[in-house]
This record gives sequence, C-alpha cells and structure tokens, in this order.
Amino acid sequence: MRWMVSLLLNAVALIVVSYLFDSFYLAGIWTALLASLILSILNAVVKPILVVLTLPVTILSLGLFLFVINAITLMLSQAVIGNAFVIDGFGIAILSAIVLSFINLILNRLIKDRFD
Repeated sequence: MRWMVSLLLNAVALIVVSYLFDSFYLAGIWTALLASLILSILNAVVKPILVVLTLPVTILSLGLFLFVINAITLMLSQAVIGNAFVIDGFGIAILSAIVLSFINLILNRLIKDRFD
C-alpha cells in the first residue's frame, strides 16, 4: 500500500514540476504515473550503483551530488518513455530534481505518514 501511495505522490510531484518549468514536459497523468513507476525502478536498481561509484564526490560535496544522481535517473526515465516525457537539458534536470525532492518531502509529510 505504501508503495502505491509513494508512486501516486511522485506522479503528483512530477505534474507540479511540469507546470513550473516549460522545459519539463509530461504528456498527461498516465505519463506521470509511468514516469513515477520507472523512476522507482531506477531508484531501486541504478541509483545505489551510482551512489557507490560517486561516493568520494558525494562526500566532498556534502551530499549535494545526490541531486546530480537524481537528475541522471530523471534523464534515464525520460529516455525510456520517449516523446511523452521530455526534459530540455541536464541543467533543467538538476533543477527539477531539487524541486521534486522538495515537493516529495512536503507531500510525504502531509500524506504518506498517515499510512504508516
């Protein structure tokens, strides 16, 4: 149940980011749900590998490099989905990763904690 709530909250966060930035395009709600699913899979499989490989840089940047890793997973999910999910550049991907993290933090505090 928590995983489904997390997918829905992430999809809502992706929709909010697509409204905030013109360079971040989602074709619709179903695309946001698909992107949320792909992001969750990438975060479970690819992100731990990237974190281990970039551990020295992450430590030196005091954890700020994790936003770059989140941007990489966003770009990978965009590549998997295709034209329905478009991010125009790596800079907007990093900015989107920061905003997504902030929105997910707020949404998780408001909603997800009630399911625990």
